[in-house]
Amino acid sequence: MESSPPADDLPVVEASDDDSRMASVVYDLSSQVQAALESMLSKISEIDQNAEGVMQVIERSKASTLEKKKALEEERGRVEKAAFTVLDLFNRRDTN
Repeated sequence: MESSPPADDLPVVEASDDDSRMASVVYDLSSQVQAALESMLSKISEIDQNAEGVMQVIERSKASTLEKKKALEEERGRVEKAAFTVLDLFNRRDTN
């Protein structure tokens, strides 16, 4: 019966083959990680651009809202003044 060769007698080619396969796996994984990072950077850039657009829309909306608020306050003032004028007319008529 033949026994297996001692561990020291293993061919060097197998270790080199394993190293080559390991290097290939590491290289493939590194390439995949690099592609994923590039994709993430692209998405981050897209998100930043969209966020900037959203912030501009928000600022325009704020300005528009402030203008509308000012117009409504002015209109309220005119309506109050007209209402007080009418009340004053009724009060004068009732006292006469």
